[in-house]
Amino acid sequence: MIRTIGMIELNSIARGIQTADVMIKAAEVDLILAKTICPGKYIVLITGNVGAVKAAVESGRQIGEEYVVDTLLLPNVEEQVIPAINQSSGITKLKDLGVMEFFSVTAAVVAADAAAKSADVQLIEVRLGMGIGGKSFVTLTGDVSAVKNAVTVGTNTALKSGMLVNKAVISGPSKELLQYLL
Repeated sequence: MIRTIGMIELNSIARGIQTADVMIKAAEVDLILAKTICPGKYIVLITGNVGAVKAAVESGRQIGEEYVVDTLLLPNVEEQVIPAINQSSGITKLKDLGVMEFFSVTAAVVAADAAAKSADVQLIEVRLGMGIGGKSFVTLTGDVSAVKNAVTVGTNTALKSGMLVNKAVISGPSKELLQYLL
């Protein structure tokens, strides 16, 4: 079970690949994701124990230097977050729907974690910057009161940083929408 994640977002693909290599070699961590995102950025997502992830992120920050856009160290991550990032949440039924949209990739991961911990909801997807101009969004489902609470808690994590774009809670979304969300 994944308990701690670390992430670095860079605005250089070449330096991103180099950073991923350095992070993997710096400590005993597992690589979850290393890929390009829009608009020409690169993200590296790792997991391991807190100390190892912290060391790997710091090594990545040093090699990434001026190309680092943002970093994240998230201990005790909610177990739904990684499957939602990998688009493998396994959700087959849509109840009420929550959507949170952000300007940064890390803001979405933090919001998804906070939202899933705050209420009885299921994360559908955490979309990280692909095909959406570098923005990110989180979709989740549950009963409307839980969805409202989760969306409020999740979006509040990004208010201070100014990374929140918008949010929506849809009670009783149409069945036709399901195929485009799952």
